[in-house]
Amino acid sequence: MSDNDQTKSVVIERTFNAPIDKVWSMWAESENFMKWYGPEGAKIPTAQMDVRVGGKRLVGMEVNTPNGPMTMWLAGEYLVVDPVTKLAYTEVMSDKEGNFLAPSAMGMPGDEPEVTTVTVELRDCGETTEMTMTHAGVPAGSPGEAGWNMAIGKLAKLLS
Repeated sequence: MSDNDQTKSVVIERTFNAPIDKVWSMWAESENFMKWYGPEGAKIPTAQMDVRVGGKRLVGMEVNTPNGPMTMWLAGEYLVVDPVTKLAYTEVMSDKEGNFLAPSAMGMPGDEPEVTTVTVELRDCGETTEMTMTHAGVPAGSPGEAGWNMAIGKLAKLLS
């Protein structure tokens, strides 16, 4: 990945005090994913996840905004599913049925990419697991990176 590509990607590396199968389940099982995903204060009322190559995903995230609570919908498709070591999926803004919505329709800047890709790589270190999460299309230093750091912090608490 070139330096220019990295500035357009959030990359988070973390070591969790949990075995790899437990970390995998937090990413691959909807009931576990719903417990930690999203920034502080967000709630995940639904996460439909068909975790297989070509499988669809639809996640609803309730967030508080200056105009009151709103639900953001994120849809996508699984590209890579290598249990328990690698997971990759696309992500787009959508409506609650999973139909694509342009980021501009959601009030986001016009230069936001329509499709981003999340890749999670896990390494078994015995009692611990090393994770590298890359969200390509979300710039480093952006609010998206701040949200991911909050979410991964919540994940670390659940796994400790």
